[in-house]
Amino acid sequence: MAPSNPLTATYASPSTSKSFTHPLPPATAKPTAAKTEYLSTLRKSVTQLQDEINAFLTERMEEDRALAAKAGVKIDEKREEENYGEENVEGEG
Repeated sequence: MAPSNPLTATYASPSTSKSFTHPLPPATAKPTAAKTEYLSTLRKSVTQLQDEINAFLTERMEEDRALAAKAGVKIDEKREEENYGEENVEGEG
């Protein structure tokens, strides 16, 4: 049986980093049932991974908002939510 590669994602920022990992069964070139099981597990793992990342980013946003409020900085909530976790490339191009 081939070794399994886990489904992984890593979040990194200047102040923190976090890794997310979900085990997957070994990929196989065997019967259709085994391939179907693998793809089903992969789909579920991707959904779980997305949920974990979204929860983590929401937590980070709340922490950032609290720090900004403490510092008296006004935040554009809608813009922050749309762009959270992405590089700010506004003005480039």
